[in-house]
Parts: sequence; structure tokens; C-alpha cells
Amino acid sequence: MKHDFVVLPEQAGERLDRVVTMHCPDLSRTRVQELIEAARVLLDGRAAKGSHRVRGGERITVEVQPRPPMRAEPESIPLDVLYEDEDVVAVNKPAGMIVHAGAGNPRGTLVNALLGRGQTLSHGGDVLRPGIVHRLDKDTSGIILVAKNDAAHAKLGEAFRQRTVKKTYIALVEGLLTEDSGRIEFAIGRDPRRRVRMTARRTAVLADAREARTDWRVLARIDTTTLVEVQLHTGRTHQIRVHFSTLRHPVVGDTLYGAMPQLVADEVTMSALGRNFLHAAKLGFAHPRSGVWIELRAPLPDALRVFLHELAADAGDDPQRIDAVLVNYL
Repeated sequence: MKHDFVVLPEQAGERLDRVVTMHCPDLSRTRVQELIEAARVLLDGRAAKGSHRVRGGERITVEVQPRPPMRAEPESIPLDVLYEDEDVVAVNKPAGMIVHAGAGNPRGTLVNALLGRGQTLSHGGDVLRPGIVHRLDKDTSGIILVAKNDAAHAKLGEAFRQRTVKKTYIALVEGLLTEDSGRIEFAIGRDPRRRVRMTARRTAVLADAREARTDWRVLARIDTTTLVEVQLHTGRTHQIRVHFSTLRHPVVGDTLYGAMPQLVADEVTMSALGRNFLHAAKLGFAHPRSGVWIELRAPLPDALRVFLHELAADAGDDPQRIDAVLVNYL
């Protein structure tokens, strides 16, 4: 397929990749950048960088070729394995790691790392998601459970659908929650104005909204933030993040859902942490073969624990109080 057009005078000064995206609405910005890098976008017959500023009047030709089929490839990436047997493997995923490959993210994923261990994984997902029965956001750390065979995948998938898997998170949210515990039951659906976000309503007024339940209890109030333990009873996309944002207590560092770009307490800044303060700390499940109940814990990452210590110290609080609160997670 080819696109052939002339840059409009009013587009003078725009970046090449932006102009192509505007003229080819069927192509994503990521796809346009891929085509530019592959020299499939010609500006007056010559390849150019995506950052090139157009003058207006140039002819642009875009040759779109199908992507080659993607497959998850093995990579040698260290993993923190919490539990493993012939049916399942549980990993303490670091923040910044994507669970499985997709457009624009073909490498460096959890699946790539598992395959790099010589891991046999189930075929219950697809060629990019072998073994994956649930996911964590890129900037969320903690426990993720993976199936090593199809029988385990089917059993675990059903357990997640039936909500018999117990999922507990630790989050630091902006502001001081006045109650010591609570429940959030806003329905969650895709934000029609910003498709990368989800949104929540007290009733399912959105066409694709699905019921969601989040229970929480306060662990500590530190300066102008609240540390909470969160239990998920449903597994909607961005559930914890969107639910607390709806309460006007966004997860610290989560600028997509309204958190401040920097949480500042003297010299402690969220920008130095570079992630959302959200960690999947506990996971309980019935083993897919034996039925024995297994509970796993992932210690709070050092970066999050140190951040809490510094936040407490700068607020005149005792960091040891935080360690006492987190004794079940350290």
C-alpha cells in the first residue's frame, strides 16, 4: 500500500513524522516512525529523519509493507524467581519491565527473560504471550504468576476469572485518607477522550464499563501521603490507579492519572524515583495440579523502601516506624 501526498503550506515547520501521521490516520505514530527508520518514507524522493522540519510543498511517499510476524525470542535477562515447580513459575517483576512483547516493544520483556532461562511455557496465550495468565503494568513491580503448561494455564485462567486468586498490593497515594479502610466499587471503562487511559464511574454509564472492586486499609500516613494495603477483587486495566485517582488520591508518581510530576519533601522528589509507587506484594492461589493453597510474598523494592524512609525523615517522622509497619513485606 502506498500513500502519496503534498505537504500543505500551513504545515511548514512541522516534523516529518507528525505530518505523515496527520495525512495517514490509519497509521499510528509508532508505525510511522518504524517506516521512516526503514527508509519507507521519502521526502521529494529521498529518505529523511522523523525530526526533519518540512517547508511546505514537498511530496511525501509512504510505502507501507506488512510487519514480519513477531515471536517472543529468548534473551538472557536476570530474574528474581520466588517460586517454581513443574507447572508454574512466579517472578518478582521489576518496575520498567513489560510483561510481553508488542508493537514497539519486541525485546526486554518478562516472556523474553523466561524463554532465555530455557523455560517451557504454556501455549494458552499466543506466540507473544506464552504462559501469561495475568499482567502487571510496566511501572508496577511485584509478583506475577506464569503457567508452564497448558493444563496449568487453563486452571489458573479459570481461577483468575472466578476471582479465587488473592492479590494484595502496596501503594503510596497523594494526600491523607481520612478513613482507616474503605472499598471502591466504581465501574471502569476506556476513557473516550484519551484512549491510553481508563476512567471510572459510580454507575456503568460508559459503553464498555465493567464492575470493579478495590478494598484498602491504611498502613501509615507519612507527611502529605498515605501508605495503603490494597486488595483487588477484580482485575481491570489500571484498576488501582484509576480507582484512587477517582478518589482524588492518585498513586504517587502516576502522572497519567493526575499525580504531581514531582512529590517534594525537602530533598526527596518523586522524579528521582522514576516510577509509580505501586507494588504487587502478595499473591495467594490454589496450585493448578494439587489444589494446595500457596501464598507468595515479594519484598518491597529497596528504591521504594528508601524513598519512604527519606520521606518520613524529612517530615520529622521516625523511619523505623515505617519498617515496623512493613514487617510483613520486607
